Amino acid sequence: MYRAVSEKTPVISRFAPSPTGLLHMGHAYSAILAYRATTEYAGRFILRIEDIDTNRCKPEFIDAIYEDLTWLGLQWEQPVRLQSEHFTDYQAALDVLKEKKAVYPCFCTRSEIIAEIEKAQSAPHGPDGPLYPGTCKHLTQPERDVRIRSGEAHAWRLNLNTALSVIGPLPDWCDREKGPIKTTPSLLGDIVLARKDTPTSYHLSVVVDDAHQNINHIVRGNDLFHATHAHIVLQKLLGLPTPTYHHHSLLTDKNGERFAKRNRSATLKSLRETGMNAADLIAQIGL
Repeated sequence: MYRAVSEKTPVISRFAPSPTGLLHMGHAYSAILAYRATTEYAGRFILRIEDIDTNRCKPEFIDAIYEDLTWLGLQWEQPVRLQSEHFTDYQAALDVLKEKKAVYPCFCTRSEIIAEIEKAQSAPHGPDGPLYPGTCKHLTQPERDVRIRSGEAHAWRLNLNTALSVIGPLPDWCDREKGPIKTTPSLLGDIVLARKDTPTSYHLSVVVDDAHQNINHIVRGNDLFHATHAHIVLQKLLGLPTPTYHHHSLLTDKNGERFAKRNRSATLKSLRETGMNAADLIAQIGL
């Protein structure tokens, strides 16, 4: 059961897929949960296309998203926000973080990071493995300036230590299923916020867009649960509100594998072509 944020504030939720392939049952589950959160309280349901990866995202997959969600019986507000059309918004947010000295340029390649981690006797670990060891954090400003002026490829990383000193004590955040959660951004360390080939990251763009679109209930899978710790930090640095979160369990197939594009899970399109209707699918996924 969802609740409105206040008597005067309706639930505003969103579904924000990346058009790098066709949607599967896991996507349907998340989209329907977000949609029902808004219809229960006459709120607003927003569809956003997270297409910052311009190399992998394809227009035909955007069209397929519209077709699949229409088949599921979902309705969303227009116009749909495509992140690839708003890189200037994310650059403006990154500029704010630069002014606060809360980011630093990282010149390390992936292979250099792996080598540094292997060399370290006790590299810090997060939920997804070893964390970035902070190699470039200790460069002096003149060293950074010279390397940037020379055109050396670099990413921009969150300087978590500086960020926390700017923010001060972090508040807990609320998850609909798990209750109050202690904010622990050290789980992710100095995350990447932008790269030379992609001028924003998932972390930065999702925080900016959720605030821009007034999202107050975020429904997404448990695979993104730990990312929320970093998102709270970014929200506080940028002066943005923190929504209520609902991290739902991930659907799995008969072999126990979670539905994912990389696992070549059965797509909504393929299920539709076998004759399955939306009601049958919704029943199958337990909704």
